Amino acid sequence: MLSAFANSLRIPELRQRIFFTFGLVFICRLIAAVPTPGVDAVALRAFIDQLHSMAGGSFVGMFDLFSGGALQNAAVGALGIMPYISASIIIQLMTAVVPTLERLAREGDSGRQKITQYTRYLTVLLCIVQGYAMAVTLENPQAFGVAGKIVHMEGWGFRLLTIVTMTTGTMLLMWLGEQITERGIGNGISLIITIGIVSSLPSAIQKAIAMFQPVDGVVQFTVFHAIGLLVMILVVIAGVVAMTQAQRKIPVQYAKRVVGRKVYGGQSTYMPLRVNYSGVMPIIFAQAILMFPEKILQMIPLEFFQRAAIHFRPDSALFNIIFGLTILFFSYFWVATQFNPVQIADDLKKHGGYVPGIRPGKPTAEFLDRTMTRITLAGAVFLAIIAVFPSIMATNFRVPWIVAQFFGGTSLLIIVGVMLDTMRQIESHLVTRYYDGFLKKGKLRGRR
Repeated sequence: MLSAFANSLRIPELRQRIFFTFGLVFICRLIAAVPTPGVDAVALRAFIDQLHSMAGGSFVGMFDLFSGGALQNAAVGALGIMPYISASIIIQLMTAVVPTLERLAREGDSGRQKITQYTRYLTVLLCIVQGYAMAVTLENPQAFGVAGKIVHMEGWGFRLLTIVTMTTGTMLLMWLGEQITERGIGNGISLIITIGIVSSLPSAIQKAIAMFQPVDGVVQFTVFHAIGLLVMILVVIAGVVAMTQAQRKIPVQYAKRVVGRKVYGGQSTYMPLRVNYSGVMPIIFAQAILMFPEKILQMIPLEFFQRAAIHFRPDSALFNIIFGLTILFFSYFWVATQFNPVQIADDLKKHGGYVPGIRPGKPTAEFLDRTMTRITLAGAVFLAIIAVFPSIMATNFRVPWIVAQFFGGTSLLIIVGVMLDTMRQIESHLVTRYYDGFLKKGKLRGRR
């Protein structure tokens, strides 16, 4: 692996792409550090810390995690890249149900450019709404049970300034992500999110070290706990990598076709069906929905609803059970909206392909739907276990949340998925130049 990293710097084009990516990532981190005018950064940090302690792994914590700490700093990029991600998810879901968008998706590059344009417009709209909500929240921290003032100047002047500043920050991050995708290495948007998550790793390491230091002369965690945590994180990472790459290979045979004097087809291949087809989307959907019940129940001035709100806190057993079931539901929901077995079966039939032992057309679509339903169950159960694992560690084993989040959940899935995708892209550049990649061992054996 070390030789593969060294070889990647010997290829001029790949070296330029890597350095270009590092440069834009550095700019993204600057955007996450430049503060928004009119905000008391010290008071805001105390406000965010109190929200973390009240909600554990709540939506606020996830939002701050994805923004790379920019929310806690009230930075220009406090909204992060999440409005663009939300807009992309909305457009992607609408493509499956809106005929006009579905036709655009099938038109090739021109259609995709039009969909990208709609996504950008929706991103601006979401930035305006979220920027206004952010400004109102900063003006009224008392609504969250926090005393004190965060904003120096209140009113529409501050609100408009916050909306313009944060919308500009998000659009700049979106543009930088597109530049990384086009001229750098890896998927730019995903890399920006990953770097934001990894930026909290030093603080997590510091908290992890503090776990093994005595408090009031009492040592809560011993060296055996440290060994157990190390083994646990290695096992969890290995499991996430295996499940991320797991796929069911459906054999496909193409019939021979004679066109003029040439014979086409006749080869055997396979159709890969990913076990974790929905990726991290079900966890994000479930977290976004389950942030509301506790707040809604707390607003009802009746003792029964106040007691019920306690069970919807992230540290309760009922919340984790509902969280897992919600992830199962959204895993199948995502597959139902994004995986179209009828279209795949029709495309196979048009190109002379068929699954051995299955008749083309409707029987093939039913076979693909039945197979995808079965393997999605394994992927959904895995997602549910990984999602609730950090909460169990933080609640039952008193592990700090910033440490526990790297043992599963959204952050670990995103880091592993993005790193694997980036490594595959570097691997393709190395193999093209006849260099050994990350999956092979050996010396340099080709041209530059």
